[in-house]
Formats: sequence, C-alpha cells, structure tokens
Amino acid sequence: MENERKTLDDRQKMTDLDRLRHSCAHVMATAILRLWPDAQFASGPAVENGFYYDVELSHRITPEDFEKIEAEMKKEVKANHTFEKITVTRDQAMRDAETGRLGGLAERPGQPAKFKIGNLSDIPDNEPITYFKNGDFLDLCAGPHVMRTGNIGAFKLTTVASAYYKGDEKNPQLQRIYGTAFKNKTEMEAYFAMVEEAKRRDHRKIGQEMGLFAIDTEYVGPGLPLWLPKGTAILEELEKLAKETEFAAGYVRVKTPHIAREKMYTTSGHLPYYAESMFPPMELIEEGPLKKAAPVVRQTMNEGIAKAMEKLGTIIPGWSGEDSKAGLEVYNTIADELEKPHVGDRYYLKAMNCPHHHRIFAAEPRSYRDLPLRLAEYGTCYRYEQSGELFGLMRVRSLNMNDAHIYCTEEQFGQEFNAVNEMYLKYFKIFGIEKYQMRFSTHSTAGLGKKYVNEPALWLKTEDMVRKVLIESKINYVEVANEAAFYGPKIDVQVWSVIGREFTLATNQVDFAVPAKFGLTYRDKDNTDKTPLCIHRAPLGTHERFIGFLIEHYAGNFPLWLAPEQVRVMTIGDDAPLVAYAKSIIAELRAQQVRAEGDFGTDKINGKIQRAEEAKVHTMLVIGPRDLEAGHVSVRLHGKGNQGAKPKAEVIAAILESIRDRRA
Repeated sequence: MENERKTLDDRQKMTDLDRLRHSCAHVMATAILRLWPDAQFASGPAVENGFYYDVELSHRITPEDFEKIEAEMKKEVKANHTFEKITVTRDQAMRDAETGRLGGLAERPGQPAKFKIGNLSDIPDNEPITYFKNGDFLDLCAGPHVMRTGNIGAFKLTTVASAYYKGDEKNPQLQRIYGTAFKNKTEMEAYFAMVEEAKRRDHRKIGQEMGLFAIDTEYVGPGLPLWLPKGTAILEELEKLAKETEFAAGYVRVKTPHIAREKMYTTSGHLPYYAESMFPPMELIEEGPLKKAAPVVRQTMNEGIAKAMEKLGTIIPGWSGEDSKAGLEVYNTIADELEKPHVGDRYYLKAMNCPHHHRIFAAEPRSYRDLPLRLAEYGTCYRYEQSGELFGLMRVRSLNMNDAHIYCTEEQFGQEFNAVNEMYLKYFKIFGIEKYQMRFSTHSTAGLGKKYVNEPALWLKTEDMVRKVLIESKINYVEVANEAAFYGPKIDVQVWSVIGREFTLATNQVDFAVPAKFGLTYRDKDNTDKTPLCIHRAPLGTHERFIGFLIEHYAGNFPLWLAPEQVRVMTIGDDAPLVAYAKSIIAELRAQQVRAEGDFGTDKINGKIQRAEEAKVHTMLVIGPRDLEAGHVSVRLHGKGNQGAKPKAEVIAAILESIRDRRA
C-alpha cells in the first residue's frame, strides 16, 4: 500500500538531504496553516527529488498559491526555529490529536486532527511516540530533522496533485503539495536545469515525434504499448544484442505461454501475495455433470422418488401429499444445481516468467552435470499497475522482459553471480552509462513469515554469498535492509543518464525458496537429490523501460547500430541516373540488413536534409552529378553536419563496421 510507514531503522538511514527535505515539509505545513488555519495534515515525507505533504483543506490550492506559501516559508526559515523532539505517551498523543493540537499551530476546539489519529494507530506499541516542534507548529513525527529551520538553504514548491489518505481509495481524497529543497541555491538551480533538459528529452514526447510507439487507451487499453515499425527496429536490435551475448555466455533459449493455471502461482507463492499486481483470472466455465443426461436422469429420479414418497405415506403416520410434493421439489432443486455450468479452472496472464522456467527445469531429469543451466527468454509478462501509476513506457501493463534463470549449485553460485554482474558492465559500456550503482536489498527478521520466506538461516547464508561476490568483484554497491524479494536477496541496478537523471534499470535476484516449492532437484555426485539455487536476472530489464531510458539518454539521437532509420540516401534532383545510383546503394546496404531509405523527390536538397535531421536519421548520403561521376557519396551525420565526399565502397564499409561493433 502507498505511504507504507518507515521503520526507525529506515529513518536512521535517511541522508542529510532527506532530513533537510523532510524538515522543509514541516516548514511548508507551518506556512499553509498561517494562511489557512483549518488545514488538516496527514503525512509529509521526503521522497525522491523532494518532499510532499498531504492536506485536507476547503481552499483548493493551485500553483498560483505557491508564491504566497513560499513567502510564509521564508519567514519560518528566517526565524531559525529549533526542531525540538518531544517524547510523549500514547494517551497524551491521542489527547493532543483530539484537541486539534497535532498538525496545528495551537489547539483547535471542535477540529480534531483526524488524520493524525489514524497515523497514531500505525505506530507499533513498542515504538516511542514522538513529536517535532518548530515554532508554533507541533507534529506527530519520528524524524529525523535538521537542527533548525534556518538550515534549509533553498526550496521551491513544484506541483499539486490528489491522493487518497494512506493510498486507499476508500479513504478521503487529499491535496498533495510537492516541493523540493537543497543545501543552497546553486544546487537547486542545477537540479531545475536538469528537470528542463529532462522535459526536452521526455521519452513520451520524442517517441511520438519519431513514431516509435503508441498507447491506444480507447481500443487497446492503458499501459499496453503498440510498437510501431521504427520502435520495433530498436526493440529487435536489443533482442539481437541480448541473444548474442547470452549465447556466448552459455545460455539456452526457451519459450513459454502467456498464461498458466492458478495452481502455478499458488505453488510459487505469488498468489495470494502478488494478486493485486496480477490481472484478474480467466474462469473457464464447464457444463454441469448432468447436462447431457438431464432429461433421462430427471425422469428416472422423479419416478423413483415418487414411489419412495408413496411408500413413506403408508408407513409414516400423518405423511401427507404436501410432504411428498415438498420432497420432490428438494430433489428437483438438487438436479437443477447439478445441471448448472460451473467454474472448471482459473487461468492467469503471467506476471513473471520464473514459474514457467521452473516447470521447464522439472520437465526432464537433471544431474549435477547439467548445471549450471541457464534458461533465457524475452518473455512477455502482464502486470496490473494502478492507472495512476502508469507512465509512458516506464510503467506499463504489458512488458517484454530480458529474462533468464540460472540453476546452479552453491559451489557454482559465486562464479555465476559475478558473470551476471560482468554482463551488466558490458552493457553499460555499450550504452555509454558511466554512473551506476548496485542496490543490494536484504531481508529483515521482523518480516520473516510475513513479507519474507520464513527461512532465517538461508537468508543469512545467501545474503553473505551475494555480499562476498560484490566485494570481491569491486562492484559499486550500497546495502539496503528490508527491501528484498519475498524469496531471497536482490540487487536493483540504478543507472544515471547523461543528464544525471536516475533510473532503476533492472533487478538481479537470488531464489533459495521457490525451486523447493516446485520440487526441483538434481542428482548430485553423491547420488542424492538436491535443490538448486536459482538466480533471476534481467540485465536489460524490459523493452519498455529500457527503451524509455535510452530515448531520454540519447535524446532520440541513437548511435548508428540502434537508430530506427540508419541511413537515408538523397539525390540532388530526380535525374534517372542519380536515382538509379542511389537505389543501387540502398539495395547494397539493405542486403546487409542496414535500415536504409531513399528520398528522390524534386524538392531542394536543403529541404530533404532538414526532413532527415528532424527524423533523427543517423547517416545521410547526398548524391549529386559529381558524386555519380566519381563513384562517391557526400556524407552527413545527424547533428554533426557535412563530413565530405568519400568513395562509395569506403562509406559502406565504414557503416557496416560501425553497426557490427555497436559503436556509440
């Protein structure tokens, strides 16, 4: 559920910038109360790139209100009030909430802090209840904060949206006011410059301009992208890269259906725990068992029951005809129910490939000689993301995943896990990703049996194995508690685009639990059956998210090997010899699988070049009479201009070499 409350451990790990932003949320609440004293506040955490506070207010806040809210915030910062921590009893906190003091500047008789009362119920009994006070503003809060309001260097309110209290649509809808804060004005200006550049690079905007994909909400549905020809060209290049890389690394390819029986997901544990993220089941309706034989069976039943009822009337004192009639109706009702259609089985669209791959492992007897077994598939999965969370290609309901599952022994684990990390690094180099971080997520003991598989010894063992590989391979990583997958530790791969925007690219997980649930075993050297470890990995993530990232990373200016239209051959005029020469070049390129097109119209060459630039064609080959005579082509590169006239064979060889080597 949205707004899951941070644990005290989580709060202690908040960065200095997180603390500053959380403090700024309190300053914003203080300012809003000075302007609108009836404001009722819910939660105000620090989030990625800023903070927000949810508020119920009769006045509808708009961006036009931001200036006066910020003016009041500046007064509070200038006042340099201390963030004072106060520990209270649960009873005291409830009294302060009921008087409206919590989340307010003073007591507000008749206006209890209803959302603070709800927040109070979320605090575990064994956790201290604390307030933080700055000036007159008193809030139910576990912190942490900066020392004083004056420590907040620079801030700006950004947007306003709607959100349900605690993320539950059954609860009241609140106004969510977003802002951001930094240590100083210079850092904030750099951030907003990056935001503006990110808008220019927005994958939704560029994707539409370049004709890469479409999302048809009316006929196909939200979150279900349609890949247009140019977008499909990128998609297939990524698949080709993955297949070549995985083949060289000893993977074998498999293919699985898009649906599976309910039993598959109850066995894996995804049901019921993952049910909210899965599409509803398809229920197969079957005829009742008596449907075909109904007339004969019903007649036989009625005749037999009628004789039985008649006989009962002779041996049971007071038995009446009405009793016999009622008995017949009961039996007829039973027959009616047996004739009715019923649900025969439930099928689900697959939300993940791993259970299908587990069944492939189980399809044949396995020996230690077969391990490691690396099963790879670009599998299509379907996840029911909430409509408010859908975002272009970044959050979708249909996703093509660069998935693979590696089944191995404990002795093989380190080498296999490191090989996966090396594959990530290879991809980073190809795509020019210079900044990255592996986010190593571990379990928490409090979540065992609830959020995590209840195998404490296996958790510690596999986490140590992963940690050892990361340290020995000198991978840049950070360890985060209580964010593992339910069946084992995981690594989320964070990457930064060229403009410094952070993305979660892919996930790498260790599974010590689910293979056993499916009864997966291999015969070991000692002739005993053992359960393999399973490494889930998807270095290129999904087509959707990764291509969304690449669009923004390159601003649509893809390298030659990845460009939707790699080459466009243009003639100066439409003379037949020029057109024939141009078409021969296109034919030669296309024979080598180069995506080459032509523009042979009568309009001026400057217009043709402009169209090609706007379409972000990587390489433009211009042909005039002198080029034809010399057997040359004049080369232009997108965004780099004229590269001069060169021999045709030399240019084609250079194009093929650049594509083959996947040069940036």
